[in-house]
Amino acid sequence: MNRRSTTRLVTLTAATTLAMAAMAGCAPGGAGADDGGDGDVTITWWHNGTTGPLPGIWEDVAQEFEAEHPGVNVEQTGYQNEELQRTLIPNALASGDAPDLFQVWPGGELRSQVENGYLMPLDDAIPEAVESVGATVNPWQVDGETYGIPFTFGIEGFWYNTELFAQAGVDTPPTTLDELVDTVGALREAGITPIAVGAGDKWPAAHWWYQFALHSCSPEALQAAEAEFDFSDPCWVEAGEQLQEFLGVEPFQEGFLGTPAQQGAGSSAGLIANGQAAMELMGHWNAGVIGGLTADQEVPEFLGWFPFPGIPGSDGDPTATLGGGDGFGCSAEAPPECTELLAYIMSEDVQSRFAASGSGIPTVPAATAAIEDPNLAAVAEGLAASSFVQLWFDTAFGTTVGNAMNEGIVNLFGGAGTPEDIVTKMEDAAATL
Repeated sequence: MNRRSTTRLVTLTAATTLAMAAMAGCAPGGAGADDGGDGDVTITWWHNGTTGPLPGIWEDVAQEFEAEHPGVNVEQTGYQNEELQRTLIPNALASGDAPDLFQVWPGGELRSQVENGYLMPLDDAIPEAVESVGATVNPWQVDGETYGIPFTFGIEGFWYNTELFAQAGVDTPPTTLDELVDTVGALREAGITPIAVGAGDKWPAAHWWYQFALHSCSPEALQAAEAEFDFSDPCWVEAGEQLQEFLGVEPFQEGFLGTPAQQGAGSSAGLIANGQAAMELMGHWNAGVIGGLTADQEVPEFLGWFPFPGIPGSDGDPTATLGGGDGFGCSAEAPPECTELLAYIMSEDVQSRFAASGSGIPTVPAATAAIEDPNLAAVAEGLAASSFVQLWFDTAFGTTVGNAMNEGIVNLFGGAGTPEDIVTKMEDAAATL
């Protein structure tokens, strides 16, 4: 969850190679091209669609693109998000054997990939697709050039079981941290596991600290941290202290340190899907994941959503939200057909089907009308009501600082670290850059 941009000569060279190959009656060369001499081009596509309706949508997109582009084969493969971001893509890029079209995350990771020349610039190749998502594309740009296009963007919040809330006598979702603590207590008294967390995958645990930091730190402190790796504001330690105090009310399921986030009935999403826990803090994609883990493969009717509550008296903006999106980019050596496939993914038709499936919030504005899931509609409303959206901290800070930060948070979760340790690890990692 490798790096600098190629110039526009990549696109020009690929186009020239294609033209020369056509005149010679042979297949174009380069990564993604089938070397079998049959004139076919193969596009390899890696994505994080493994549960719910999303794998089927991407399979349909691949087949439709093939039907409209004779001689083009699309090999699409879904991988678990953590494995894709942290292991598969970095290793493939570093080895020089990258897929043609793949998941690209914004922030420090994108900047590093651009610096290493791993990504193809997209503005000249598919300008209409870039422009279709408006300002949402900004986090996928470096020095004014676009290297990825987000197909979904949203914010994090609590996915909760309205029926279990009612059983515990909780009439409305909490709007402050104190009310959240009271809600946890009411659920415990009713014999209900209050919150599921997939700490076994580490990043879901880290997001709890992210939220406390977001709601404790002023916008100025957040900006200084992202721009200058300045973590001197006391709010960063306070975030760990607040998390430590919250852990003391025992909000999570038994064995939460080993629980996966999104795979199987025993995952944190599975506990929500099967009515075994009342809440999960997770991103905007979670409705589709939860639906994919129910017996009937449908998003449960009991599911609701509310934003992380504010912390009265802190410097943080109570209407700030934490979020991000998923985007796709083409490797620097991908064939020209890669950008055409990306443009098709960003078409209003595909984006509308994506929205209607409940898989997430589309980035093409015209497609938002296709959202049928009321929970995704609630997330979209929360996004619209946000004073600003802070990118996931590990994304914003980049891999080196982000990994150190997450390690410190997970240690705190397991009782083996302190709030100060988290900040120290971040500062030490930043000093190596």
